[in-house]
Amino acid sequence: MGTRFLPATKSVPKELLPVVDRPALQYIVEEAARAGLGEVLMVTGRNKGAIEDFFDRTPELEAALENKGDADRLAAVQASTDVAQVHFVRQGEARGLGHAVLQAAAFVGDEPFAVLLGDDLIDARDHLLEQMLAVQARHGGSVIALLDVGRENIDKYGAVAVEPGPPGGDGDEVVRVTGLVEKPPVDEAPSSLAIIGRYVLSPAVFEVLRETPPGRGGEIQLTDALATLAGRGEPLHGVVFNGRRYDTGDRLDYLKAVVRLASERDDLGPPLRAWLREFTAALPDDSASSS
Repeated sequence: MGTRFLPATKSVPKELLPVVDRPALQYIVEEAARAGLGEVLMVTGRNKGAIEDFFDRTPELEAALENKGDADRLAAVQASTDVAQVHFVRQGEARGLGHAVLQAAAFVGDEPFAVLLGDDLIDARDHLLEQMLAVQARHGGSVIALLDVGRENIDKYGAVAVEPGPPGGDGDEVVRVTGLVEKPPVDEAPSSLAIIGRYVLSPAVFEVLRETPPGRGGEIQLTDALATLAGRGEPLHGVVFNGRRYDTGDRLDYLKAVVRLASERDDLGPPLRAWLREFTAALPDDSASSS
């Protein structure tokens, strides 16, 4: 329900909050398209109709921009619709990530597929999804994205036990995943490697999800289903990501993403960076002790 961003998300889905001048979800769809995944299914729920409207055509707006000769904005509006073929399905009730993934079974059929969580942005210069697809094509089974969050933070994530992975991987380290647990106590965590919002999954996960009882938080956990698959001997690999990731579901990380992405753009970057230098130079030193 986007409670961390209230009151902004009282009427606007959190997935449509702008990251500079595009909603977070547009970055996600663009990432899928860059990786060669031109068919995208969004699993939504009640009060998310604005998401469908965003990815639909807007003939009146496009005609107005064309009549004004505003080619740049017209291209930007059309890009949000043309980047991929976007489909929608309703989850009905929020019963966990595993339950949301299960809604895609008819759409996916009997093929491997990717799951991209809507508040996890991966920088366009870091080709994490492409590497995960390559690992899955090479070794089969499922592949999950991992990030070392430090043992002190691991109780907020799904955690994994790993062993060295197959040789010959390109880019980030590839490991074999031997165990998974959802949000373990810090002293019981198998490692400091956390599962982040990118998965490339075998279609076998659907059968397991149908049999998976509610787990932590009373929800059907995707982590539990993956643990079952790994226990049955199906290959499960992890790609340990060392690139740029933005958690737009967290207010502070959301602000960092806006500033960083805007400061690196050709149109906004130079004046924004100049202002940031002036602004930060005038800030008080938080490390100094008050007298």
